[in-house]
Amino acid sequence: MQRYFVAADQFGEAEVRITGEDAHHALRVMRTKAGDKLIVSDGAGRTALVCVREAQSEVVADVVEWLGGKSEPKWNITIAQSLPKGDKMELVVQKGTEIGAFAFAPFQSERMIVQYDGKKEAKRIERWGKIAKEAAEQSHRSRIPEIGAVRTWRELLALIGSVDLALLCYEREGHAAHGRGIAKAVRQWNASRQHADAPPPNVLLIVGPEGGFTEREAEEAEAAGALLVGLGNRILRTETAGIVGLTCLLYESGEMEGE
Repeated sequence: MQRYFVAADQFGEAEVRITGEDAHHALRVMRTKAGDKLIVSDGAGRTALVCVREAQSEVVADVVEWLGGKSEPKWNITIAQSLPKGDKMELVVQKGTEIGAFAFAPFQSERMIVQYDGKKEAKRIERWGKIAKEAAEQSHRSRIPEIGAVRTWRELLALIGSVDLALLCYEREGHAAHGRGIAKAVRQWNASRQHADAPPPNVLLIVGPEGGFTEREAEEAEAAGALLVGLGNRILRTETAGIVGLTCLLYESGEMEGE
């Protein structure tokens, strides 16, 4: 069944309006007509099954049934990604959204290859937001991950103190000589916090650029409260690391266990 996200002011208690590009897609691509049923969400967790009443220049539908939010993960995991070159960030956003990322926090780091251009930031964030929306629709999520403004390294360090758990993916930790793997670190942390009625924890997964983090950055992140963790014995591309780390975290949260 086709799924759409709409703005909160288009989502009433009994009626939903689909406008703009989504309406064009529904009417011209999907050939939506009166009587068809759709799933619509406000992008913040509220989702409903609706029945189309009008299908003209926009789609007007009546709420048939409110649906639960079982498609959202138990943990709120933000991928903090140092800006990669080319269109790699688009892949991170798309696949991270599909897998279950709560939000994305792009930032600048010392070995970043791409030349950051603040003038282009708004356009890129808008592009990433569109990709996140489309990926959330495709994966049947009930919310769209937020994509924050590009942070400086100092701003990212400040963010570490505001979450329940921060993990910095550091190449050194993947080697046997050091060997603090993400799974062991998360299990130890999770065992210390388990409560039947505990709210969803906020987790920050920090991924470096193509050249990795410097030793100084790793030390500063650790001093700010982050755990340095490895993602195995192999060297992963920057656009792969966040996806692997996110999957590991969701596994440890119980996401893959089923009912």
